[in-house]
Amino acid sequence: MNMNANILRHPAAVGPTPELKPGPGAGVIGSRNDFPILQETIGGKPLVYLDNAATTQKPQCVLAAEVAYYSHTNANVHRGVHTLSQRATDDYEAARGKIQRFINAASHKEIIFVRGATEAINLVAQSFARPRLAPGDEILISAMEHHSNIVPWQMVCAQTGAILRVVSINDSGEFEFDSYARLLGPRTRLVAVTHLSNALGSIVPVERVIELAHGRGVPVLVDGAQAISHIGVDVRALDCDFYAFSGHKIYAPTGIGALYGKAALLGAMPPYQGGGDMIRSVTFEKTEYNELPYKFEAGTPNIAGAIGLGTALDYVSAIGITAIAAHERDLLEYATGLAAGIAGLTIVGTAREKASILSFTLDGIHPHDIGTILDHEGVAIRAGHHCAMPVMQRFGIAGTARASFALYNTRAEVDALIAALAKVEEIFRR
Repeated sequence: MNMNANILRHPAAVGPTPELKPGPGAGVIGSRNDFPILQETIGGKPLVYLDNAATTQKPQCVLAAEVAYYSHTNANVHRGVHTLSQRATDDYEAARGKIQRFINAASHKEIIFVRGATEAINLVAQSFARPRLAPGDEILISAMEHHSNIVPWQMVCAQTGAILRVVSINDSGEFEFDSYARLLGPRTRLVAVTHLSNALGSIVPVERVIELAHGRGVPVLVDGAQAISHIGVDVRALDCDFYAFSGHKIYAPTGIGALYGKAALLGAMPPYQGGGDMIRSVTFEKTEYNELPYKFEAGTPNIAGAIGLGTALDYVSAIGITAIAAHERDLLEYATGLAAGIAGLTIVGTAREKASILSFTLDGIHPHDIGTILDHEGVAIRAGHHCAMPVMQRFGIAGTARASFALYNTRAEVDALIAALAKVEEIFRR
């Protein structure tokens, strides 16, 4: 289906159940109906799912792809000459090709299947960074990183004697480029930054980050777990050395994701894990490793998950990431405007360039209490530190309530969020 931003923009509906009026092609209505879980009720109220930064819901085509694999194709890949194994291998490798095209990688060999962005970053930390680091070398990250882009680097620093340096963020939650330029020094061996902050919604100017790093011969890893479903990603245009993302953040199953790496870098890296299909030959004296990308895919993979990821990328591509981004930008602007009118509400993360995330506090009310009351109203948000405790420390808070938007959300659901926040105020202010 084809959509443009105008089709995705719509007036707020009246009443508790979100409805969209048809536009040319009626694509938005189709996209909501494609997600079975959106028909659920919570405590007798229609589900308003605004926790997409934690995980997105799955369209029927993705659910059907997994069922079809287990119903008609279930077999291991790469190791069998029988028909089912050949089918499974074809579908699994076709999914790899879809990822390659979606992010514009140069070759399918540059796409490694992993469990998610976390495993991808750990792979780079242990297989790329660790062998190259010496005491006093430096790894550079930012102050807005998810724990998954902090802890692996702390671990590798402890293993090698390297030092972790942190680029500051300003009061709006923006990456401070001047701080980055100062910290990028002769001992910097790797830069690892998020593309889009999961806690703040801030978009990092990764193009500038990569250009400056490469000018000094420093490779860059981009954590794209949040960005992949909101921002068009072209790894060759970015010229990043590694890009990591999780399938479940882009309408695919959990437990599957991908690491992109430049072929020359991946080819020079030792395997992260051993066993299974990552070998070419094995004797008790020596093992010869497989070629890319299989060198990094030890053991039986999540075949159904990979197929589901490929199907999800087809789904997103059919709508168009530009149209999705325009829709989500409209929702974020609408929600931000309404939230700003609530007494005692503070938005945390007001970057000029941001996407999909409204993170906030209410004076004197714990985020968990906000989340609990909203749940009674059928509104699902996330409350806490969002696996970004240093971000919360930067702003002097324990956590935030976070509403996050996806292609299937509506202005009517934003209205439901605001109405539910009025219930929070009523309960705690009376």
